[in-house]
Amino acid sequence: MRADRLVSLVLLLRRRGRMTADALARELEVSARTVLRDMEALSAAGVPVYAERGRNGGFALLPDFRTALTGLNHDEALALLIAGSRRGAQLFGLGSSLASAMLKVFDALPENLRGTATGAAQRLLVDPETDLLARRVDSEELPEPIVAEVRRAVFAGHRLRIHYAAVGQAAKWRTVDPIGLVTVRGQGYLLAVRGGADRTYRLSRVLAAEALGEPARRPDTVDLDRVWQERNTQFRNGGGEQVLVRVRVDPARREDLVATALTVRGEDAQDAGRPRLDLVFQDARHAEWALWELAAHAEVLSPEWLRASLRDRAAAIAALYAPPASPQVTGSSWTP
Repeated sequence: MRADRLVSLVLLLRRRGRMTADALARELEVSARTVLRDMEALSAAGVPVYAERGRNGGFALLPDFRTALTGLNHDEALALLIAGSRRGAQLFGLGSSLASAMLKVFDALPENLRGTATGAAQRLLVDPETDLLARRVDSEELPEPIVAEVRRAVFAGHRLRIHYAAVGQAAKWRTVDPIGLVTVRGQGYLLAVRGGADRTYRLSRVLAAEALGEPARRPDTVDLDRVWQERNTQFRNGGGEQVLVRVRVDPARREDLVATALTVRGEDAQDAGRPRLDLVFQDARHAEWALWELAAHAEVLSPEWLRASLRDRAAAIAALYAPPASPQVTGSSWTP
């Protein structure tokens, strides 16, 4: 995105001083000709950049240059940084002006908040090109306290408890690892992982939320646009290769297992004091993770490939932690 590159140009010059077009091109992984065009755009936008010729020449900013913008708090600056990621400015030819505005916003933040603001910005995606809904919908009115708590967990990288009402189901508490937030045509979504499976939650169905102190199990960085497109493709393809598993489970752990599955297809009478359940999991990896977590508290009855996979994994763990074999004494060659 050109606006992001223009901001990077200014920040490089502020931090390192004078730099040649070739050096800037290497840093930004573009051509020197592209750098020259970007410099013209910055100058047109009012950024005081100038060129010095000669052996030690290059591009530089006027001494002590700093953008003049005060009074923004962290959330306000973050909101403007997110707005700066929208595609509209490029479509209407406002890229250089957007870069100048984004620079002022970034410059207005205290030094210790710049990293957190830019890190938080990558966890938000506004109106991606693909979405889960084909029809136009009205914007949702979401309770600010709930959304603020969800947002806090997403930005801080903490686990999150949500009281969520799925379609056709009673509301239940779920603990999730939040990945990011997406808005699509007025609809808000939380992308998360729960029980080893990718989950997408509609924010309007979150009845309550609580950010926990425990760190979320997620990567430090994320390409939210790519993650959304992958989930969107999976949704349009019917959710991928779902797996039906028949299992016999310890009654004390039944609810734990059911909570990790997508749906419960059926339940038979107890077998040796343990109920038999037919559960649907998102895919093979999800099914194996859920059953492995319960160890001996659940037994897979079918499919056979899942039984074999769990058996092989258990055998590998057992072999890894097996005690060393005791040396055997077969006799002695000692003589008095």
